[in-house]
Amino acid sequence: MNKSFLTLVALSVSLLVGAQTKYSHYYQNLPCAVEEVKEVIIPDYSVSLTDFGAVGDGKTDCSAAFAEALKQLKKQGGGHLIVPNGTWLTGPINLISNFDLHLEPQATILFSTNKELYVQKSDSLRDGSKKCNACVYGSKLENVSITGRGTLDGQGFYWRPIKQKKVSEDIWNEALAMGGVTMPDGNSKNWKVWYPFNLKKEYNIPNIAKDAITQEKMRPHLVNITDSKNVLMENVHLLNSPKFHFVPTRVQNLIIDGVNIRCPHWAQNGDAMDPGNVQVALIVNCNISCGDDGICMKGGVGEKGVAAGPQRDFLITNDTVYRAHGGFVIGSEFSGGMQRLVVKDCRFEGTDIGCRFKSAPGRGGWCEDIYCYNIIMKDIIESAFLISSGYADKGAGVSATDSDDKNAFFPDWSNITFRDITCIGSKQAVEIQGLKGKPVHNILFDNVTIIGNKNGIKMEWAEDIKFQNCNINPKPMPITDYKKIKNVLYNGKDPDAAE
Repeated sequence: MNKSFLTLVALSVSLLVGAQTKYSHYYQNLPCAVEEVKEVIIPDYSVSLTDFGAVGDGKTDCSAAFAEALKQLKKQGGGHLIVPNGTWLTGPINLISNFDLHLEPQATILFSTNKELYVQKSDSLRDGSKKCNACVYGSKLENVSITGRGTLDGQGFYWRPIKQKKVSEDIWNEALAMGGVTMPDGNSKNWKVWYPFNLKKEYNIPNIAKDAITQEKMRPHLVNITDSKNVLMENVHLLNSPKFHFVPTRVQNLIIDGVNIRCPHWAQNGDAMDPGNVQVALIVNCNISCGDDGICMKGGVGEKGVAAGPQRDFLITNDTVYRAHGGFVIGSEFSGGMQRLVVKDCRFEGTDIGCRFKSAPGRGGWCEDIYCYNIIMKDIIESAFLISSGYADKGAGVSATDSDDKNAFFPDWSNITFRDITCIGSKQAVEIQGLKGKPVHNILFDNVTIIGNKNGIKMEWAEDIKFQNCNINPKPMPITDYKKIKNVLYNGKDPDAAE
């Protein structure tokens, strides 16, 4: 055989092997071709936060130490900032390129309740409010990561409004004891909403706006990274964000691996992760319990969403969502479109809705190659599957309104497959709500089993909705069958068994 040919074959094999990454095995046998993420590389240089005078007692302000450490790393061309075990109080952290924020297992970055630290110095918005920087933020970055097994704690209780109808009497009284302002809940006449505005002097938390409603609009996210390339969030714990926990927007090459996100189920707008107009992403091995949507796909509103490009090439696998408004969610804004999203081998337990696709005229977009399969749901409070084109966001204390342009950007829910999914217990099995003249269409339910549901299938303005090999049965699942499901779901371990 020709030696030149053998050399060429060997070189080709070598190149293929070299192209493999630590994430390649997740991309095997997918229902459509999904572009694979690339590893994020950080320069091999490290400093410790304590090198810059920081004290991890939870009381000493370490803002200057974080700033100096970042300044030093930037001079070196990047590297790792090691946050040792301890509690490190700080204001917002402005990320840089080629940088890794690494938290040791017992390290907690505790973000200050001094709201003045977060206010941007830009001009006021039309309603008189200003924007606030996220607790951790950055824009136009390349190669940035947050790693380790430590915790970012946003102390969101001091920022978020609380709806009385969502909380226990003890929590409501705890909020009232802090001072604050209460107003009628515009969506429920018999209840009130509490705002952390005009808090008692001993808390030393100044107001940053003229009134409670304006200040509420200024709540920051916990982590917000925009217009960047190569972003990694790995193994960290995200707790108690003032608003959303992780918001990567217009990012190319995003990896979220092994992240735990927690906030109270009543936390207003307490979304876990909301990537928007992101191209090429992997969300894997995450564990979530939050106050709003769990894993939520965003695609921008109107022309701005279109200009930012579609949310595309996502693989979401081996993730668990407990309390949340939705386990896997698209919307409400997705004008840039959704393309090649694969959700597999996930579990949603105790969520309001399992798969929640929501939008409205003025913020809708298009879908292509959306696959959800090998998913188990349990104890879903409302619908196992919801696709809605008439969603209206209901803010705290105000009535639902929808001021978006009604003449453009209608939701086009189509090209979606739900396959090999089991739901044990739900109020509604399937609910599909399209619009007159803009029906939900081309949706496939294949080998979907919904057991113990109170209501079956409800559809309005929908066409070409296909159910094949499906079983929707209001009767409870026999205990023997449930044990089989748990054996698959929990890898052979029964979570209800006594330890």
